[in-house]
Amino acid sequence: MRSYSVIILMCVTLALPNAHAQKKLAQTGFQFLSVGTDARATALGEAFTTITGSSVSLFYNPAGMASMPAMIDLSVSNMTWIADINYYAGSIAFKPGNGQYGVFGLSFLSVDYGEFLWTRVADNQKGYEDITDWGSPGAFMLGSGYAIELSDRFAVGGQIKYVTQNLGTSYIPIYTETDTTQEEKDYNIGVVAFDFGTVYRTGFKSLAFGMSVRNFSREIKFEKEGFQLPLTFKIGISMDLLDFMPEWSNYQSLMLSVDAVHPRSYPEFVSIGAEYAFMNMFFLRGGYVDNQSEYGVTAGFGIKTFGLAIDYSYTPFDVFNNINRISVKFSY
Repeated sequence: MRSYSVIILMCVTLALPNAHAQKKLAQTGFQFLSVGTDARATALGEAFTTITGSSVSLFYNPAGMASMPAMIDLSVSNMTWIADINYYAGSIAFKPGNGQYGVFGLSFLSVDYGEFLWTRVADNQKGYEDITDWGSPGAFMLGSGYAIELSDRFAVGGQIKYVTQNLGTSYIPIYTETDTTQEEKDYNIGVVAFDFGTVYRTGFKSLAFGMSVRNFSREIKFEKEGFQLPLTFKIGISMDLLDFMPEWSNYQSLMLSVDAVHPRSYPEFVSIGAEYAFMNMFFLRGGYVDNQSEYGVTAGFGIKTFGLAIDYSYTPFDVFNNINRISVKFSY
């Protein structure tokens, strides 16, 4: 009876936001929060809602930390995104008392948009002048999360985070009855946001369901028009397919994961990922994301030994440069 109640609760939780949410496609800001940085997750097409056991879950479904087998788990990632935008991300989770008090985690994300050539209107022959020493635009996120297993099958988790984006300084015109002057204005704003999610292991082999809500926040604005963060709802399912072949599953596994995604900023899509593991040391991964105009297929691999893991993922784009991601992880 408890199992059915949990499933019904998950379905209602997902249905209510979809029933009342308004469609405001392409009207969200802070889109850097929608870009995946972890190499393992992105190699799986980010079908990661029910992939549990590491601090990386803070970026996808905080409840996934609850089943972390190690006492400490650390992850750092780096990638160069479109237009030479650099992403740096990291997470760490700590499980005191062998998990009886839950799992505590911290996460961060830093975005460097690179150098810009700044100009402003000037009364000279060119009509403008160069501006130096105005710095570079950037973005940053710092989060604190918690997850706990309420039973041997059901886990919940959440994260509170502060997100800020600095678009630099600009001169804006000030109009008066007699003259027009310029005022310097700093475009740097921040907001508190929340993530939360659940994971439910059905008890049928390794079959698991999960859901997550990410980037829930109040509306903010730079000038007159307000916008929200890229609120995203996900529901996922995963299972080791070799559970049906026990004679093959002693030293290997084949995890299949599927996520249905409802973003606020663009149409719904489905992510599918598969991970083959041999002796829990060597990993081959692949994924597919539908309803995307610039990319669809993802791939990657990983190596893990003595608590140290290195993951790599590759995402080919149709128009932009292909994206390479690298993550280094340590657990103890």
